[in-house]
Amino acid sequence: MLDIAEELDRWIGQGRDFAVATVVAVGGSAPRRPGAALAVDADGTAVGSVSGGCVEGAVYELCRQALEDGEPVLERFGCSDDDAFAVGLTCGGVIDILVTPVRTGDPVRPVVAAAVAAAASGAAAALARVVSGPPDLVGRALLVSPGEAHGGAPSVGAAFGEGAHRGGFGAHPELDRTVAAEARAFLDAGRTGTLEIGEQGSRCGAPVTVLVESSVPPPRMIVFGAIDFAAALVRVGTFLGYHVTVCDARPVFATEARFPEADEIVVAWPHEYLERTRVDARTVLCVLTHDAKFDVPLLRRALRLPVAYVGAMGSRRTHLDRNRRLREVGVSERELARLHSPIGLDLGARTPEETALSIAAEIVAERRGGSGVSLTGAHTPIHHDMTSSPGGRIGSVA
Repeated sequence: MLDIAEELDRWIGQGRDFAVATVVAVGGSAPRRPGAALAVDADGTAVGSVSGGCVEGAVYELCRQALEDGEPVLERFGCSDDDAFAVGLTCGGVIDILVTPVRTGDPVRPVVAAAVAAAASGAAAALARVVSGPPDLVGRALLVSPGEAHGGAPSVGAAFGEGAHRGGFGAHPELDRTVAAEARAFLDAGRTGTLEIGEQGSRCGAPVTVLVESSVPPPRMIVFGAIDFAAALVRVGTFLGYHVTVCDARPVFATEARFPEADEIVVAWPHEYLERTRVDARTVLCVLTHDAKFDVPLLRRALRLPVAYVGAMGSRRTHLDRNRRLREVGVSERELARLHSPIGLDLGARTPEETALSIAAEIVAERRGGSGVSLTGAHTPIHHDMTSSPGGRIGSVA
């Protein structure tokens, strides 16, 4: 649901009633991941998607029905058959979809309103909704904030207390506490998926399945070296949804005029900036300076940080010389093994734009667990998921 937060926030501000269908779990080669959503308002206006077109019509009708009768519903869609009118996925996958009415006066509405407002503003929050379990709990929601602002970003907790939660599951405070703690762990990792809570853990007499959707600030891409290749990489990084920073010690090159699409431009020695700036497990660092006086102190620091990716530009000769220099300043072989150098995948790239594409492709492959080989003739999955099992379930509580 949070992937269409801006539109839903506008609908709520206008007082519209709507129903939202959210992908809960997937199996096989499904086109959308957990958290993808389609919403339909009382006038029949639709926004979002749950399948890229395969089952949108059927889900649209489920939303209209839920909006009319006020009842949430969990529906599974599998492969379509030879009947031209059959509803299903042509890709051969399976998706479970939760449809929740969000009407004026519904107990879930203020919780959803707070969640979409947080997501629309870039705040960190996680929305947990019961997918299956006791009928009186299905569709109920709880919103949590992190214990402190996530990665330096604003937190929805500012509205109701850091580390607190809003909403809940009625007369089940133990379940509230369990889900809040687990949802906060999902939020810390920036994950969306389902959580299985056993009968004992739920304290409500039955097992419960909960969908947790996380809203987190965009991941950071820090590009060191204000060169023409950096300008192309900034454009690609922005396209991929990164918050892009360009850092260079030379003020004549690190300018807004040269990098109009960068979110931030910093004039500083790269290693000094890296020592004081915020990074996390989703941050990617691209070192394009290929100058030892910048590269060595910067990479010595970068390879010891818990970031997602560290890449450095340069020829193979430059790479070997740089590795020698890094060993001399105490960088271990294990740390060196984290370095992607020469940076990027082998696409035969020549131009700055082609090189930026090569770098971005390697970053995506690293993030998603891809091999980087051509899919033609390969016998590997098209879609990889580094954080969840094939069914989309990534946690359980006894």
